[in-house]
Amino acid sequence: MTGNIFLLTLTFYKVFGAVCSHCLNFVNSTAMVQLSTIPMFRGPEAHENFEPSAELVLHCGDTLEFVRTVPNDTAKLIVTSPPYNLGKEYENKTAIEAYLDFQEQVIEQLVRVLRADGSICWQVGNFVEESEVFPLDTLYYPRFKKHGLKLRNRIIWRFNHGLHASKRFSGRYETILWFTKSDKYTFNLDSVRVPAKYPGKRHFKGPKRGLPSGNPLGKNPSDVWEFVARDWDEELWEIPNVKANHPEKTIHPCQYPIELIERCVLALTNEHDWVLDPYCGVGSALIAALKHDRKAAGVDKERDYISIAKQRIEDFYTGKLKMRPLGKPVYEPTGREKVSQVPPEWKQNGNGDN
Repeated sequence: MTGNIFLLTLTFYKVFGAVCSHCLNFVNSTAMVQLSTIPMFRGPEAHENFEPSAELVLHCGDTLEFVRTVPNDTAKLIVTSPPYNLGKEYENKTAIEAYLDFQEQVIEQLVRVLRADGSICWQVGNFVEESEVFPLDTLYYPRFKKHGLKLRNRIIWRFNHGLHASKRFSGRYETILWFTKSDKYTFNLDSVRVPAKYPGKRHFKGPKRGLPSGNPLGKNPSDVWEFVARDWDEELWEIPNVKANHPEKTIHPCQYPIELIERCVLALTNEHDWVLDPYCGVGSALIAALKHDRKAAGVDKERDYISIAKQRIEDFYTGKLKMRPLGKPVYEPTGREKVSQVPPEWKQNGNGDN
């Protein structure tokens, strides 16, 4: 059950002036209730150390040390965005090989705790050094392959906002490497189907001629631009990144949207499975897991991020957390917005549209 459902239930009871004896007794329909004081509206207790019986584990400390405490064959899904070694405030920039060598120690432990039917989703961007781009997914791939994992998809996460480059094309995508530990893995395609662009298409030959050719639940979200699909074996997910005007924005400089992880959670796990984020930041992956009745475990070395994660999880269960709805179309400007119009100065210089 989500916090929003709880809020609707409470509103129903408030309107009619009473709640069942197992909940609260309202004096009248205008009674004010602090949801955080009602056990029903609290989230699961956050354990600092890993407990198999827990529903939520949130640890502040070293990733490698924490993962070593997790039992073998525990996590159904390990999903994360590791530090990119870009020299951000929470990183110490190191040589790329030393960075990857350390991450391989983490990967070795993650493979140990991953279930035989489990998946790892490793979301990375590019490492840039002296204006040269190193695609991290290609550098990570042999490290995972060394441990026997099988790459199922190299998913392209595309977004429309970011820094503007002056000496190369501006980067507008990052990648998710989806690995499985074996050939027998969970993949709930129906849980993540998206509306088909042409649901009325029909078979034009064969025994099914004239019958609908699509799936009534929608299409596989791996559909991409048609000209890309013919030439590249990859997927493209168009989900906006978390920038200043995104409803989920916090102080974290590389925060990914809950929506991105929800798709992984729904497709690659079942209810009550463990979802582990070894670099959990402000808890987006944990919220995505808890929202869909999965168990969640995360670790981060930054205490401020852990505090924000705890607050966001509490806000989720009390219905206060702002989230971008799963599957909401990306906003397209109408042309009437001031920021989408050509500046007058450009028109005066002859550089604008006629």
